[in-house]
Amino acid sequence: MSELTGSAVRTRRLVLYGAATVVGRCRTFVRGVLADWAWPAPEHPGGPTAGERDAAVEDVLLLVSEAVTNAVRHGGGPTELVLRLCRRGPDSAPARAGDLRIEVSDVSREFPSVRTPTLRGVPGGYGLMMMNLLAERWGVVPRRGGKTVWFEVAAPCQARGAPSPAGCVPGPEPFGKPEPFGK
Repeated sequence: MSELTGSAVRTRRLVLYGAATVVGRCRTFVRGVLADWAWPAPEHPGGPTAGERDAAVEDVLLLVSEAVTNAVRHGGGPTELVLRLCRRGPDSAPARAGDLRIEVSDVSREFPSVRTPTLRGVPGGYGLMMMNLLAERWGVVPRRGGKTVWFEVAAPCQARGAPSPAGCVPGPEPFGKPEPFGK
């Protein structure tokens, strides 16, 4: 695990190997990082309720589970998990301060595709549907030796135009024009 910090983005990485317990390891890692970063935001007047904050964390954990499981089942196994937190600052547009970008890399060059679930009650076919519903944006980037599936999750904010003490500033929905995260 490592943390990189810059003027606008905090980053944590977890190198992955094996498939037996990787989903649970990733969930534990993400939960710890989010707690360390106090994401989505500490409680404050006018901010998200405790229930809204807990729900946002659970949504992120669900998306991480899906992305890592897809890397195990369809991508030859995950190789790295990266979390990026956009911090408040002049160069934080178009991403809002407090927004997350999570990346899961694997060894397959085959891009995921949305597929229709086949049988009720049978696992499979729901991961990218959930990604479409819960993530602000998601995508795939080819890289040497495989690909990286990424998704972005907005920090829950209070009423538009009222910045929180934690730096959560309501902004354009969704993230605006695709640009490097945090720039």
